[in-house]
Order: sequence, then C-alpha cells, then structure tokens
Amino acid sequence: MTNPLRREPGFYRWMCLLAAPMVLQNLITTSLGFVDTFMVGLLGNAEMAAVNAANTPLYVVQVALFGFQSGMIVLGSQYWGRGDLKSINRVMGVALCAITGFTALIAAVLFCFPAAVMGLITPNETLITIGAPYLRLVGLAYVFNGVSSVCAGTQRSVENPKFGMLVMGVSMVLNTGLNYILIFGKCGAPALGVTGAAVATLTSRVAEFIISAVCTLRSRRVPIDMAALTHPGAGVWRNFLRYSAPVICNEALWSLGTSMLTVVLGHMENNQDMLAANALVGYVSKFSSVICFGLADAAAVMVGKEIGEGRDRQRVSSVGWALLWASFLVGVVTGGLLLVLVPAFFRPLLFPLFKLSPGAAYAATCMVTVLALIMPFHAFNSTNITGVLRAGGDVKVAITIDLIPLWCVAVPLSALTALVLKADVLWVCVAMYSENLCKMPLSVWRTRSGKWINDVTR
Repeated sequence: MTNPLRREPGFYRWMCLLAAPMVLQNLITTSLGFVDTFMVGLLGNAEMAAVNAANTPLYVVQVALFGFQSGMIVLGSQYWGRGDLKSINRVMGVALCAITGFTALIAAVLFCFPAAVMGLITPNETLITIGAPYLRLVGLAYVFNGVSSVCAGTQRSVENPKFGMLVMGVSMVLNTGLNYILIFGKCGAPALGVTGAAVATLTSRVAEFIISAVCTLRSRRVPIDMAALTHPGAGVWRNFLRYSAPVICNEALWSLGTSMLTVVLGHMENNQDMLAANALVGYVSKFSSVICFGLADAAAVMVGKEIGEGRDRQRVSSVGWALLWASFLVGVVTGGLLLVLVPAFFRPLLFPLFKLSPGAAYAATCMVTVLALIMPFHAFNSTNITGVLRAGGDVKVAITIDLIPLWCVAVPLSALTALVLKADVLWVCVAMYSENLCKMPLSVWRTRSGKWINDVTR
C-alpha cells in the first residue's frame, strides 16, 4: 500500500464513467430541494426557515430511501458480477415491496398530522403554520419517489448510472418551472407561496415515477422477469434483510441523529436565524459533497463487482484503498474551494440574495468555514462507509463507525454547547461537525484489517 493511487490503465476511466452520471444525478437531486428553498427564500426569512424545518422529517425519509437503495446495490452489484439477472429481478421485487410500504406509512402520518410533526422540530408557531401545508403534500411525493429510486438503484448496480441522471433531469426541469409558476403566481396561476412549492414537488415526482416505470419495463440490460419480480423467494428476502435491513437502520438512525442537530438549532434563543442559516448551508454542504457521494456510489459498484467476479482479497482491498484516497483528495480540493468562496461569494453575494439577517449570515459563515475544514475527512468517511464497506457486506461494522461518533459525540456536544453553555455559534458548528474527525481513525482501522470483504451472494 506504498502507493495506493497507482492503478492499472483504464481503472480511473472506469471510475469516472461510473461516478460522473452519479455526480450529475446527485447534483440534480440536490438542486430539486435547493430550487424550493431558493424560491421560497425570496418570500422571506420566516418562509425559508419554515421549509427547512418541514424538510427535516422528509430528510429522514430521503436518507432511509438511500438506505434501501444502498442495500439493493450491495446485492445487485455482486449478482451483476456473477451475471445473475434473475436474482437482480428478485432483489428489485423485494425492494419495491419494502419501499412502497415504508413511504406509504410515512405519507399517511405526515398527511394526517403535519402540525404535530412540525411541532417536534420547532416550538415557533409561525413556522409551524407556514410549514404544515408544505409537509402534508411533499410527504405524498415520496411514495412516487420511492418506486423511481428502486428503478434507478437497479440500473446503477448494473453499471448504468445514466438512467437515474436522465430521469432526475426531467424531474428537475419540471419542478423548477412549476415552482416559478405556482409560488409567485405566474402564467395566470394563483400565487400559492410555500404551498405552491409543495404542489410543484409532488407533480414532478409523479412524472418521475411514470418515466422510471416505463423505462424499467422496456430495459434490455435487465429485462423484467415478472415471475422473479413478484415472487422473489424466501432466500432473497433473507439476503435482503441480512444485508439491507442494517443499512436501512443505519441510514434511518443517522438521519435521525442529524435531524436532532436541527432540533437543537430550533430550540436555541435565536432559532429563526439558526434555522435559516442551516437551510442555506445544508444545500452548500450537499452541493459541495456531490462528487464525494458520486465516488462513493461508484466505489459500491466497483468493489461489489470485483467481489462478485471472485477476485482475490488483495486485489479487492487495493481497489478499495485507491477509491478512498481519491475521495480524500477530492475533499481537500473541495474544502479549499469553499474557504475561498466564503469571502469572495457567500458573504457579499449569496447571503444577501437570501435576505439573511446579520445573525443568520454570521451563523452561515461559521457553518461553511467549519464544513470546509472537515471536508477531506467527510469525503473519506462517506466513500468508506457507504461505498467500500457496504459493498463488501460489512454492514454491521459500517453502522458502528457511522453512528457512534454521531450519537455519542456530535449530538450531546451540540446540545451542551448550544443549550446549556450557550456558546458562540462557531463552537456550536464545531460540535455539529465533530463526528467526522472521530470516524476517520475507525474507518482506516477497519479497512486495513481486510475483514470487510465478504461474498454476500453465496
């Protein structure tokens, strides 16, 4: 491992061909939420803070869907390495059943009790009143998004990441146009404000679902086998539960932990400023991480395929290390760029555009600065946990590395600095991002052990 980045010819071309569409898909997915926040932010500080609070439980749903999708890729990529298309159909059938049930349940709760759910995020009555109608409608959108995520995840696991990129591209264009029309009342439509953003999101997700379903039924790379899809069998259910259920629990608990950080901000004395800043910086974080998560997705497919093809452990380990250090270098570049943009773009242009108050602008500056400094560690950890370890079937240890620093360090430290010590915003931000520093040594230790390499299809 003297030079883990030195690879055979064609390796990094393969990595880029897989990662680039995934990066674009992540960029499009993030842009969908950012368009809502940007256009709603033009209505005022309170509206943006309300949408941020409403998106907190939806973020839990979104990350849980990512967990389902990651579990599919763990199995799908190794079956793809074996050339077993029937088993890929079975995995798809199990995922469709599980995701549809999960999203329908969440949508029912959010539709019936939107104000109560908003009340868990913030006690601010103004924000609850503004955000509840948005939450009720957008919750329904995730039922349709869940099905399209299964279709995209299946194609991703068989080295066809362009599928998800194209579907999400159409969804983004439709969502942006409807946002403009319905939020501000253009083209003869009524000005619905925050509710208009929710209607636009729901409509675009329905369109995304229709396109995904039609394209999946006509796919030649993975032809639909209705018998395998509708009757996946007990063996695939056991495999899915063994390797996917821990991933889903991991993502759900991780998203719940990060949502607790938003709850902490929502209970600070200057909660409106903190939530508004967090809404904006949340998207800065997502946009700056799209390449990192694209590499993580590529790592999951590449490592999974290597294991499925029966490669020796040394080869699989060397592939994993090359991907990890490539991600770390991407994180260094991204973090440096963010530090340059703070005085050059964010403070003079972006923050005033969103009408951030002086307190919110200061909080946002602190958040972006700390985010930039931890970005290399964040990139390394993301690729290792969601890419390398999961692709090797090492999901239980990945859970430990992902959750213990969050729940045992970041959440209590944030609550202590923000609510008990009432420390300066800078120290609250350091506490919020501290988990990444704790994950790094754990990630290195587990990857060096080589015990994470498992053939999950046997």
